Amino acid sequence: MRLVFAGTPEPAVPALRALIAAGRHEVVAVVTRPDARSGRGRRATRSPVAALADEHGIEVLTPQRAGDSDFLARLAELAPDACPVVAYGALLPRRALEVPRHGWVNLHFSLLPAWRGAAPVQAAIRAGDELTGASTFRIVRELDAGPVYGVVTEPIADTDTAGTLLERLAASGAKLLVSTMDGIEDGTLRAEPQPAEGLSYAPKVSVEDARVVFTDPALAVHRQVRAVTPEPGAWAEFRGERLKLGPVTIAADAGPLAPGELLVERKRVLAGTATVPVRLGEVQAQGKKRMAAADWARGTRIERGERLT
Repeated sequence: MRLVFAGTPEPAVPALRALIAAGRHEVVAVVTRPDARSGRGRRATRSPVAALADEHGIEVLTPQRAGDSDFLARLAELAPDACPVVAYGALLPRRALEVPRHGWVNLHFSLLPAWRGAAPVQAAIRAGDELTGASTFRIVRELDAGPVYGVVTEPIADTDTAGTLLERLAASGAKLLVSTMDGIEDGTLRAEPQPAEGLSYAPKVSVEDARVVFTDPALAVHRQVRAVTPEPGAWAEFRGERLKLGPVTIAADAGPLAPGELLVERKRVLAGTATVPVRLGEVQAQGKKRMAAADWARGTRIERGERLT
């Protein structure tokens, strides 16, 4: 089949690479978000998907909106049979959805209908799910509601962050997307409607959502920090400044502390929650490098009763 692949960030790269490597289908173009400006010089930076397409000499389309007339005209000229999608990052209008005869097929990192939306991996960790996965489905106008072609499952470890879990799902999901394209071409794969039960939503995680709530139980704090690592990154305030927090562990052997209250021991730094304290991992103060919490505490000279808020 002729494919136009749509995707933008690093987690979409394994899927594009797998489709290219498989060799069965021709990736005739890539659709990705426009180059972003970053750094002190505000230089334009290609998306990870665009960079991989450049390496393979694949045409790259970067419409400001997927409804732009020039983009739609070029998409029609390319005449794709299907458009696989992984984290493209923009809404697709009806006119775009109608171009490929087999539609746009999205790889979504959850077991649909659970965790429809922008941040399924973060939501699964924060909710304490023990199992997640990836699904391929045909895109319809309603958010992540289309019929499902296939799924793969993945257990969530107690030590998983959103970053480590997404890395595994991107790899296993890439294989699923290739097999889905194969099955669509062969006519051996049919999309099945999503079940009505088990529906949940996972909206985009904001920086404010990543502020640690120490009035929650330790288990909730543990899950929250893991869910927002590495992006947007957990944080709290200390002495009026933002302190970034790496994953924490539950210190069930420690005595009680007030929510957010800090206790510096010889080899660890504890912070209170609504239940037992948590042990801080790495931290990063404003203008400083990331370091072990114990090293930060030695240089900070934390006084008794000081808190993270």
